[in-house]
Amino acid sequence: MFMTIARPAVEPQGPDTVAVPGSPAIPELSPRALHARLLENAALRRMRGAERLRSNRLEDADYWLHAAPVAVRKACALREEKSFAPLP
Repeated sequence: MFMTIARPAVEPQGPDTVAVPGSPAIPELSPRALHARLLENAALRRMRGAERLRSNRLEDADYWLHAAPVAVRKACALREEKSFAPLP
C-alpha cells in the first residue's frame, strides 16, 4: 500500500508558538480582550453551577457558583489597572 503525507490546507505563518522553546503557548491578549475573556469565564462558571444545581450535585454547584465572582474580581482589577472607562 502506497502512503503519502498530506500537507495541511492552511500553512502556518511565522514560527509555531508551541514548537519554539521559550515562547508563550497563548499569544498576548490586549487588555480589552483579556477583560472580555475573564467575563466570559465568569458567565461560564455561573452556567456550570446552575447546571450542577439542576442535577442535584450540590457540592459541585457550590464550587462553580463561588468560583464565578473570582473571575469578575479579576476583570474589575484589570479594568482599574489599565484605566478603562468606569463601568456604570
